[in-house]
Amino acid sequence: MADLPLRSDHITLAQAVKAVGLAGSGAQAKHLVRGGAVSVNGAVETQPGRKLVAGDRFGVSGGAEYTVSRA
Repeated sequence: MADLPLRSDHITLAQAVKAVGLAGSGAQAKHLVRGGAVSVNGAVETQPGRKLVAGDRFGVSGGAEYTVSRA
């Protein structure tokens, strides 16, 4: 499990998906999330604007999982 350090108090799910390289663009990240391919804390999440905070976990089905952490 890899870490994604926060630079502020939160990051949106789509931004996080793009930041770790699971998507090549913001539009692709939003498409992945809306399509139900991304989970947050073990549950499928379809809202790309979902705010992630330190301690949240996210990933794409069948892929690596990432933990949001304080920088």
